[in-house]
Amino acid sequence: MSEPTADTGLRAGETLDHFRLDAEVARSGMATLFRATDLRNGQTVAVKVPHAEMQDDPVLIERFRRELEIGQELDHPGVVKTIAVEAPSRPYMVLEWVEGRLLRSLLNEQQRLPVHQAVALTLCICDALDTMHKHGVVHRDLKPENVMVGGDGRIKIIDFGIAMKEAARRITHVGVSPLMGTPDYIAPEQVKGERADQRSDIYSVGAMLYEMLTGRPPFIGPNPLAVMNERLLRDPDPPRALNKEISPQLEEILRRALERDPRHRYATAAEMAWELEHPELVGVEADERRLAARGRMAFNRRKLLLYAGLALVPIALFVIMLLLARR
Repeated sequence: MSEPTADTGLRAGETLDHFRLDAEVARSGMATLFRATDLRNGQTVAVKVPHAEMQDDPVLIERFRRELEIGQELDHPGVVKTIAVEAPSRPYMVLEWVEGRLLRSLLNEQQRLPVHQAVALTLCICDALDTMHKHGVVHRDLKPENVMVGGDGRIKIIDFGIAMKEAARRITHVGVSPLMGTPDYIAPEQVKGERADQRSDIYSVGAMLYEMLTGRPPFIGPNPLAVMNERLLRDPDPPRALNKEISPQLEEILRRALERDPRHRYATAAEMAWELEHPELVGVEADERRLAARGRMAFNRRKLLLYAGLALVPIALFVIMLLLARR
């Protein structure tokens, strides 16, 4: 039996209601995660227990309640499932136990992944995101630490600690920063403290794919503030300059996912997935079509101005002749 944790007052080997806490497996700033056994049926589960100081903060407790609510609402193989508990003796949540490795662990081991593997993982993430977004859920903290990769290559998105419902009121509280998420992966609008939406998650997916393909996040710097500032001021280095195996089409997909202005990003995760599955329809040719379209628009505007100017010529001549006649 291990020593008690300072944050929860619980130790491995103890029982919480009908769950035996077998081992502490992770700890964040808000909660501790235990691998546990449901003594009613022998099922292995994960039990997430908020820290004592969190239970005294109404804002953090509201976030925990919202995470529990979101987890019970979502039903997708790519999203960790929340298991309902009747009359819990204290605030905690029970999640399905997920076998596998964190995407962060894979990246630490391999630095960058083969292109086909990176794309396959991103497609799985997009599929899960599409379901989440259709339920109005924005994760707001997608990063390699929050993606589990199973032995079959499938993923599970975990940790909805700062997720939100797009229709929900915004939680504000003195002392709580409006900045959400992790500096390497959050969208520019999150850096500015603006409300995130599904396009913010798409930016984070683009940042993860960029790292999977190049071995580094889109922006690096001496500290988190510098990283966030870079994201507001410039675009990432072209990924093909860091990995020649990246095709022009895939680079174009990354460029669109990482647009600073959310209006220019993919509108949905399904849209990004479609282009990942059909790279032959994007890339350099798509760029040329966009440039040609912009050129046609500019030409049409110039033509319209020319016609408007020609239409004004007779009027101008009439005014001049009228003025001369009055003299």
